Amino acid sequence: MASIAKTAQAGTLESSDVMITVAPGTQGSGIVIELESIVLAQYGEDIKIILEKTAKDQGVTDIYIKAVDRGALDCTIYARTLAALSRAGAVLKEEIV
Repeated sequence: MASIAKTAQAGTLESSDVMITVAPGTQGSGIVIELESIVLAQYGEDIKIILEKTAKDQGVTDIYIKAVDRGALDCTIYARTLAALSRAGAVLKEEIV
């Protein structure tokens, strides 16, 4: 399993965007997600699923993810999470569509 080396972030707090911050978690902590969103009641669980799935698909475990969402689309959440993981030192897996 991959890990990240440092704290990093991607995104903005502009409307229709999301700011993702990732930090190394303690060994054995798993994927810990903190979410703030203007659409938390409607889409909170879906956003958490995207965050967790993206980390798992990249093989990253023991990570803390904080997302501050301002109504971002799923593809934006995914892209921002990948960018933050990359900036934190994760070697991203190539995805074949």
